[in-house]
Amino acid sequence: MRRVSATVALVSALVLLAACTEKPQTNAHGVRLDAAPWTGTGTKPDTGTAFTASGWQIGDRSSWEQHLKTRAQNQNEYNRIN
Repeated sequence: MRRVSATVALVSALVLLAACTEKPQTNAHGVRLDAAPWTGTGTKPDTGTAFTASGWQIGDRSSWEQHLKTRAQNQNEYNRIN
């Protein structure tokens, strides 16, 4: 009886420890970007798509950063309500 309870305890401990491990979810090749995000998504230089925000200057990093800040503030419910 004692041997059975010891075996059950050991198996339980192994199951619990196995549940704590997780395979890392990383890209094996690392992150690769073809171009900087503020350079636009159009096929021709200085062109955007239908999803390009109005007022954004393609290729202008400061304009891109400003639009990201504005977008983040618009998603803040506290700022939208006041």
